[in-house]
Amino acid sequence: MANSTSRTPAGGARKPQRKAATRPATGKPVLLAGGNPQIPKGDGDAPVQAYLAAMPGWKQHAGRRLDALVERNVPDVNKAVRWNSPFYGRAGQGWFLSFHCMTRYIKVTFFRGMSLDPVPPVESRDKDTRYFHIHEGEDFDEALLAHWIRQAAALPGWKP
Repeated sequence: MANSTSRTPAGGARKPQRKAATRPATGKPVLLAGGNPQIPKGDGDAPVQAYLAAMPGWKQHAGRRLDALVERNVPDVNKAVRWNSPFYGRAGQGWFLSFHCMTRYIKVTFFRGMSLDPVPPVESRDKDTRYFHIHEGEDFDEALLAHWIRQAAALPGWKP
């Protein structure tokens, strides 16, 4: 039985201490698994632009194209960074799109993807969510993405 001054939980095992990610001496954001930039949570365009600037290699160009595509198709878009990913939504409607750097691709998330026509190709564990993956060297179909973005922005979005 542990005494009252013990720092060990009742089960006897200590929780491993997680090291906090720190910025390298260069001042650039830390890249997490898959090269995903660690950007502090924030609202507006500035944190999204910081995320885009920190995306590694070919992903940065693709991310900037995707961001510009959203802006062109949803002029009143709200932007934010949550969970180290850029989020796009409309005031009072919630988030309709997000993306995240994976090791070999960018995962574009449509939170109400099952309501889009055509439905984006990649399934999710969530019954409403669908994904579209952007891979290096592939020139993604901007017309199709713009079509999905306009449809998604017109739907009630995801509210965490």
